[in-house]
Amino acid sequence: MQHIIDRFISYVTVDTESDPNSETTPSSAKQWDLAHKLVEELQKIGLQDVTIDDKAYIMATLPSNVDKKVPTIGFIAHFDTTPDFTGANVKPQIVPNYDGKDIVLNEAQNIVLSPKYFKDLLQYKGQTLITTDGTTLLGADDKAGITEIVSAMEFLIQNPDIQHGTIKVGFTPDEEIGRGAHHFDVEKFAADWAYTMDGSQVGELEYENFNAAGAKITFKGKSVHPGYAKGKMINSMLIANDFISDLPKGETPQETKGYEGFFHVHHLKGSIEETVLELIIRDHSKKKFEKRKELIEKMVQKINKKFAKQFGEAIATAEIKDQYYNMKEKVLPVKHIVDIAEEAMKQVGVKPIIKPIRGGTDGCQLSYKGLPCPNIFAGGHNFHGKYEYVPVESMQKAVDVIVKIAELTASTDFDAPKLNSKSKKNKPQLKV
Repeated sequence: MQHIIDRFISYVTVDTESDPNSETTPSSAKQWDLAHKLVEELQKIGLQDVTIDDKAYIMATLPSNVDKKVPTIGFIAHFDTTPDFTGANVKPQIVPNYDGKDIVLNEAQNIVLSPKYFKDLLQYKGQTLITTDGTTLLGADDKAGITEIVSAMEFLIQNPDIQHGTIKVGFTPDEEIGRGAHHFDVEKFAADWAYTMDGSQVGELEYENFNAAGAKITFKGKSVHPGYAKGKMINSMLIANDFISDLPKGETPQETKGYEGFFHVHHLKGSIEETVLELIIRDHSKKKFEKRKELIEKMVQKINKKFAKQFGEAIATAEIKDQYYNMKEKVLPVKHIVDIAEEAMKQVGVKPIIKPIRGGTDGCQLSYKGLPCPNIFAGGHNFHGKYEYVPVESMQKAVDVIVKIAELTASTDFDAPKLNSKSKKNKPQLKV
């Protein structure tokens, strides 16, 4: 597994933090550093048609080695890291044969990765972990996914006896700021379906995600000397506070799980004259999602009605923009692509954990662009912060899953006219 460790560390030590305030693609110039490195590596291992466009989207092809028609599949990962926590000067630490005890990430700053708080650590006792040094994130999201895809392609090239159809590889910038699929050329990629290697713990397999929207609500006010403000001052910050208080109780990220949706207030900036509130809206159910957006509009209307006479115009305005939708709608008609991934996991000794994503991936947007794209584990935990870690064995299992998916796709009996059929009778048959 040393080659996986070396490859992963060579990626995470390149700073690729994306910038939500930039209007360019990629959003940060430093993303090009890893992008160019990846192009060279894909060429070096022997992939064909390796390309990078003017927005840093990378694509490559592993040609089929079978003499029959087999669906073209793809594997996709993103190379940017989140702006939520610094990704500069990442110094990975290797913890061999983890003993199940506290891991001191940074003695000087007393930063400890402890199984008392992060209980998932205990399932990796005896394995090799890669952690941060406590001062940066690690970047397993999603450089673990890139490591796994490149390693799997290299393995297939070095083992031509393993049968597979044409495989496409795609690496994207700016996924962490919601733009990873915006300029992805699905037609150029030319795959029948794909998988993002962007999940967390070993075994995760996801084809449902939130419907998502962002809301920006602006509250106006009137500033008057506080000593003479009776009946005159309107404090926009207090109106915003009342608005937040009126949101449904118990429907926040920290109080929900599974299929439960939420409202998440993430930015609030204001003065007496103007306060701007930003929140996100999430729900797996399209019907409930629409109702959540309607609720925001009704709450704004209620405030405007209350202050109509005193303020003289709309005191609150709401901008609500949809961000992405639940990929389930696009994946269910071709559910066999999930079945293949599930069977691949079973055959390499991984227990599938099929659950909804409480978030989004490039795959949900790509699914709506015509490329059905479930999400598979990359192996990391505690993304976006200093406690991030990844077991090397999980990355190796992800490599095994990719290879097995390629094998199963090549050995499955596909009948093109029936490929999108919902009939169980016509379901493509896997050779187990």
